[in-house]
Order: sequence, then C-alpha cells, then structure tokens
Amino acid sequence: MSNERPTFSVVAPVYNESGSLMEFYRRTSSVLESTGESWELILIDDGSQDGSTEIIRQLAKEDEHVRPVIFARNFGHQIAVTAGLDYSRGKAVTIIDSDLQDPPEVILDLVAKWREGYEVVFAVRAEREGETAFKLWTASLFYRVIYKITDVKIPMDTGDFRLMDRRVVDVMNRMREHHRFLRGMSAWVGFKQVGVPYKRMARFAGSTKYPFNKMLKLALTAITGFSYLPLQVATILGFIAAGLSLVAAIVVIIMRAVTGAAFLGQASTLIAVLFLGGVQLISLGILGEYIGRIYDEVKGRPLYIVRESPDDFSKPQGENDNG
Repeated sequence: MSNERPTFSVVAPVYNESGSLMEFYRRTSSVLESTGESWELILIDDGSQDGSTEIIRQLAKEDEHVRPVIFARNFGHQIAVTAGLDYSRGKAVTIIDSDLQDPPEVILDLVAKWREGYEVVFAVRAEREGETAFKLWTASLFYRVIYKITDVKIPMDTGDFRLMDRRVVDVMNRMREHHRFLRGMSAWVGFKQVGVPYKRMARFAGSTKYPFNKMLKLALTAITGFSYLPLQVATILGFIAAGLSLVAAIVVIIMRAVTGAAFLGQASTLIAVLFLGGVQLISLGILGEYIGRIYDEVKGRPLYIVRESPDDFSKPQGENDNG
C-alpha cells in the first residue's frame, strides 16, 4: 500500500479471538473492497494468549491492507481502541469489535451517512441476539443511568461501534486521559452526529470479554469521567445525617422536658454510630474514586506500550530484529 492516506480505516481490538478472527477479516475486507475506495484494517492485539497474535501477523504478511498493533501486555479494550485511533490514517475511521457481534456489513450504512455530511455515525442496537435476560436488563439499565446522570448526553443502546470523521478522530487523539469511556468522549466532542439502527448478533465464537464485573467497572469510569453526581450524593448524605441528628436531638430534649423520660441503653447509640460511620465511609469511597483518577493522570505514564507496530511489518523481514 502507498503512503497516501486511505479513505477508510477500520479499527478492531483483538483479545483471544482466534475462533472468529479469520472470518472477521474475510467479511470486513469484502465490505471495504465493495466501497471502491482505499482502506486499511488496523488489528490491535491486546495481549492475546490463544494464537490470535500469530493470526494477525500472518494476515499482515499476506495483505498489506492489514496494519497490526501488538501490545506488550493486556491494557484493556478502551485503550486498545485508542491505539487503533492513534495509528489510523483514514479520512473516516470505524471502530468495531472483532467478535462479529457487530456485523461488518453495517459499515456500509455508516459510510452512507458519513457521505451525507455526518461526522459521527453511531450504531444503535435495535435488537440483541443470543444474550441472557439478565445481560439485556443490566445493559439497558447501564445506558439509561449513564444518560440520566452524566453531563454529556450519550446516546442510549450504543456501544463503541461507530464511524468518525478524521476531524473528530484528531480531536479525540488529543484527549489522553487514562480512564477512558470512548462513546462518552465521542459524544462530548460534538460535531454533527446521527444514529443508525442495526441488529447485534450472537458471538461467532468464544466467550464475552465484558462480563458483569467489567461492565460495572466501565460504568464507574463513565460516571466519574462525565459526572459530579456521586460527589453531590456524598454531600446530600452528609446533610441527611446531620438533619436526622438534629431532629433526634430536638425530640430527646422535648421528651425529657415534657415527660422526664430519657433514652437509655446502647442500641440507639450503636445504630446512630453505625449510620454515621456508613455515611462517612461511603463519602470517603466516592472521594477515593475521583482521587484515584487524579493519581493515575499525574503519574504521566503512557496509555499503552507497543511491542510491534505497523512500521515493523512494513520493513523487510529481519530488519526489525534486535540481534
């Protein structure tokens, strides 16, 4: 491939996807070829241990459209996508997972909207196939909570599957926070945006890389990255605790003055102490989440470390050996 900027870039993170990777490449390359434009497929290996790395290397040798980015270790999905955006060169860049739950054929629908002048085209999950009722319920709850409490109105029922114009990608590439919620970031930057509905398919092979604990972590990242509501909740809890204490004190004084009765025993004291202690710990935990984010940012570490980059694969074989 020439050094001239391609029209389309497709960024696909890969983590233990050896069962679907070849089929993903076949379908994606077929879709991109059908556009009649120049293209590149950036595959980011996020520390795979199932042979996906070797498949990516082989695809890069056989097809110059494939540009591999191989991490030194697992850095996580959002960071892998970030690396793909960093290495992308296209005038329009599509983010898509390599597990085939997001059909590559939908890329053509995103491209059509981009050609109409839209700068961010996000895919909306109108249907979700092959997922449990619990997964569907928690996903729906996640999107609606995020939409309600964050400062930026992030479209509901959307993942990272989207097409972005080069101007949008360049802006996002300047945003280097470590705790990343890319669908929120792409909403925050603005520009002309539109959604395209599609049917999300069941996994082609393998198991999900986003179990409940990772979804919960992503939700915390989204909330703390785009909302001050948790800090406000901590303040509200403090006022509620203080208010209850004031009311209780007034009640005790009145009862003592009117009836001469007094509250005796340790039960009421224990309940009050446990309540106030719980409020304090919750507030400290919320503060800790935000302070932890600040700590990660001020360390100034790189977002990721690349073991092999596209430049390594463009050299004659053996040139990138370290001896």
